[in-house]
Amino acid sequence: MGIEERHWNELKPLAGRVFGSSLHFAISTINPDGTPHVTPIGSLILTDPGKAYFFEVFTQKLPRNLDIGSPVAVLGVISSSQLWLRSLLTGRFSCPPAFRLLGEAGQRRASTPEERARWRRKVRLVKWTRGNELLWGNLDVVRELHFHTVQPVDMGRMTADRGRL
Repeated sequence: MGIEERHWNELKPLAGRVFGSSLHFAISTINPDGTPHVTPIGSLILTDPGKAYFFEVFTQKLPRNLDIGSPVAVLGVISSSQLWLRSLLTGRFSCPPAFRLLGEAGQRRASTPEERARWRRKVRLVKWTRGNELLWGNLDVVRELHFHTVQPVDMGRMTADRGRL
């Protein structure tokens, strides 16, 4: 069973707010010895319902874990101090402050010109920086992700009326 399109359409703007506030998502996998492994990934791009990809850059254990079939959990948290302060003052969040995506990874593959262009548009405001080329000069490889579950993060009564994603 996949993720419903309406839930995915509600999630995409939240994912944009996560990236805008913290510039990354946390991707969790399981190492061969059974221990957890968490990796920050900035380049997560949500596409069709339940589908995403990220550029496999600077990752070492993550590709190994994905290649052996580890499940994937992605955590996105809106880190905006304005959202959190307003929510603490009012006693409720105006939108879900965080979400989890659960699924599995596809094979590593060459990125397309369209995927590279989409990422470059997303980080266009920093294209003039020295770090832009150092971080994203080589976007040749992507990994597809397939999610079967999206979960809001429950924060008790502060998120009780936010419903499901």
